[in-house]
Amino acid sequence: MWNTIYRFFFPALSPAEIKKTYNIPNKFNLRIRFTPDGFFVLTCEELPGLVTEAKNGKDLIRMFNDAVLSYYDVPKKIGDVVHEKMIIDGYGTFVLQDNKVVQPA
Repeated sequence: MWNTIYRFFFPALSPAEIKKTYNIPNKFNLRIRFTPDGFFVLTCEELPGLVTEAKNGKDLIRMFNDAVLSYYDVPKKIGDVVHEKMIIDGYGTFVLQDNKVVQPA
């Protein structure tokens, strides 16, 4: 809810504008492993030190976006999303639409 109010006063840039301004690549090769307690752990060889985890694929795309934005020092007021789509083998495609994660059938 706070993000919705914040974004009303400070609209986010589009993901394409953020990528261009901060030189963020369009694609990353991600390594995702599953822990015995059921978490996704995501790392990226192109971004040393980037590690994030989530309970499910829907949360993983949000956590990944937050990690990438933090890695590239993108201020929070600029935007929340830099990658709107994540394909996870065996789990499907997760897409952000209107800041909500949907999993197409």
